[in-house]
Amino acid sequence: QVQLVESGGGLVQAGGSLRLSCAASRLAFSRSTMGWFRQAPGKEREFVASIYPADSSGYYADSVKGRFTISTDNAKNTVYLQMSSLKPEDTAVYYCNAKNGYTLSTGAFGSWGQGTQVTVSS
Repeated sequence: QVQLVESGGGLVQAGGSLRLSCAASRLAFSRSTMGWFRQAPGKEREFVASIYPADSSGYYADSVKGRFTISTDNAKNTVYLQMSSLKPEDTAVYYCNAKNGYTLSTGAFGSWGQGTQVTVSS
């Protein structure tokens, strides 16, 4: 089955930056929609960003637009999330997501990584 392994989470002060990585295997990476979701305590898992590696088209939640950038290294089957101008409300567990084919769906379905904690202190 699909394997997604995230890394790069941690503790950062408000206004700081972090870069998350997700190494994917056992899937057709360039023909999958790769994405990031996050889940804060007591809240539902929510869409953050997605990208279709075949054409590098990114799609973002309004709450992160202009602050986060999603990208891929297709040679390494890896998707990144560069997070800048971080806010305390960005604190959550961030999950890598993979969906078959090209989709703009922000639904929480598909394959998941184990998650990585991002904590933004005020």
